[in-house]
Amino acid sequence: MKYLVILGDGMADYKVDELGGKTPLECAHKPCIDYMAKHGETGHVKNVPSTLSPGSDVANLAAMGYDPVKYYSGRSPLEAVSVGVDMKDTDIIFRCNLVTVSDEEDYAEKTVVDHSSDEITTEEARELIAAVNEAFADDKFSFYPGVSYRHIMVWDNGPYDFTLTPPHDILEQKVKDYIPKGEGSELIYDMMVKSYDILNNHPVNIARAERGLRKANSIWIWGEGKKPLLSDFKEQYGLKGTVISAVDLIKGIGMCAAMDVVEVEGATGNVHTNFKGKADAALKAIADGSDYVYIHMEAPDECGHRHEIENKVKSIELIDEKVVAYIKEALDRDGVDYRMLILPDHPTPLKLRTHTRDSVPYIIYDSTDEKTNDVTMYSEDEAKKSGILIEEGHKLMERFIK
Repeated sequence: MKYLVILGDGMADYKVDELGGKTPLECAHKPCIDYMAKHGETGHVKNVPSTLSPGSDVANLAAMGYDPVKYYSGRSPLEAVSVGVDMKDTDIIFRCNLVTVSDEEDYAEKTVVDHSSDEITTEEARELIAAVNEAFADDKFSFYPGVSYRHIMVWDNGPYDFTLTPPHDILEQKVKDYIPKGEGSELIYDMMVKSYDILNNHPVNIARAERGLRKANSIWIWGEGKKPLLSDFKEQYGLKGTVISAVDLIKGIGMCAAMDVVEVEGATGNVHTNFKGKADAALKAIADGSDYVYIHMEAPDECGHRHEIENKVKSIELIDEKVVAYIKEALDRDGVDYRMLILPDHPTPLKLRTHTRDSVPYIIYDSTDEKTNDVTMYSEDEAKKSGILIEEGHKLMERFIK
């Protein structure tokens, strides 16, 4: 038996007026996923414990079978592992976004316009992070490039008592209401303020503006954490695992869990990602001996943050066509027995443009044991018909495997 997890980040949502009072899952044309819901087990699962924030870090740990209450040590260290940062036990790791802020003279009066700077390319971002590192790096601080707008700052032997806010949670809001707080926070804020002068007229940003793109004109520091210590996935679950994602965070979780991490050309983390490439990589991993493949797709989450209603529906349809149906047809054709778990990590409601801790709908489909139930489609409401609610998200993995 092979096990595949199809994780549509932020795929769950609330009813949307512009979609006729339906959710994106209810509107999307997704015949393969709907078939699996009809002929598998559906239910709801809570991936975010009440004591933790509803971030993709916490929720994906749970979806991968790790209790976040036990294992979570911050988001940024997981990403740092992925980009090859050699962390000491005393290091404090931060996410460093390249964001777009408005042009008021006083930084505190600026508005957070875009947490991703129009999804800046990795190549452009590397030049900007190099400029930031040149300006601020010393015996305490260092900056490391990641993918697109997502980067890393390390504070050697830094403090660990901050109040820092994810930029995607405060879009269209003023900086002054979210200035970092805690010991040493004045150093963090000072770098954020000064970064505007460094980046706003950088040649990369001048060129972006000429192309009608938003400037990546400030850094935004958040998501502090310490070196992570995850248990080996194979030792815990008895399965050789592979992770496929465009996002450093998810790749970092896989690496910390001693799973193989596959790089897919053209995987971007948005609606224009190489969906088929991820599906092909999953099939190859299975052919090469993996028992478990975790395929993470960021696109629905990014669309939720950016309030892109049509693209969120489209991203779900592409996941169905290019990933789920494609993999199902290939495995059925080759006579491979498999179970497939389909779920979001958390909702990213379009009207809120940020994550929530609501439970999310899941499907467990077993190619060797098709069922028939009264579910008409895969959606938030239909998945409730079973009455199944798994209160601790990490326990879904044992249900899926056993």
